[in-house]
Amino acid sequence: MVRPRKGKRAAPGRPKLVLASASPRRLALLQQAGIEPDFVRPATIDETPKKGEVPRTLVRRLARAKAEAAFGLAGQDEAVRGAFILAADTTVAVGRKIASKTDRLDEAAAALQLLSGRTHRVHTAICLVLPSGELRQRVVETRVRMKRLSSDEIESYLGSGEWRGKAGAYAIQGIAAVFVRKLVGSYTNVVGLPLMEVVSMLQGEGFPVYFNWLNSAEVDDT
Repeated sequence: MVRPRKGKRAAPGRPKLVLASASPRRLALLQQAGIEPDFVRPATIDETPKKGEVPRTLVRRLARAKAEAAFGLAGQDEAVRGAFILAADTTVAVGRKIASKTDRLDEAAAALQLLSGRTHRVHTAICLVLPSGELRQRVVETRVRMKRLSSDEIESYLGSGEWRGKAGAYAIQGIAAVFVRKLVGSYTNVVGLPLMEVVSMLQGEGFPVYFNWLNSAEVDDT
């Protein structure tokens, strides 16, 4: 097990954490788990799937690319150097067919029609860069079955704008929750970050995930 190196702490007993994501949902989920990143440093990469690339391979590749890009930038910044870096990528797929996130209305409509009445799989790859530069990766899968959507439901949901930039063109934490008939696996994975697996990975590599929990208790007692 790799432990954080001495002398690279944001505060006594606590190493730094960088979230390499621009997603407000991922940040909110970490905060929900009592983990407050010291820095949010999104990594811009080309997320275009390669020809014939399957969903699990795609998310692993993209999460690693984001983590490596953020690690490269961290090496140029003394304040961030030596931090844990967390990156993730989520995709929605029916079989090998990927329903990518989009800002285009026609593509969102096609994605919802693909998911309508079917079971799809949500894959999220998490990639953690340790202070030593080593990588840890894991892919989490959740199965979601949607009810059959009417044309009125699809049109009205598209009108809400909630789908923009979401994998599969829907947000389960919003209006689209009423479309979900069954879910098997991690709910937070569908939102964008599987919390149980992320916390277990951080804890296993020596990051003090309970640090803010204890601080919150101290504040409540005062």
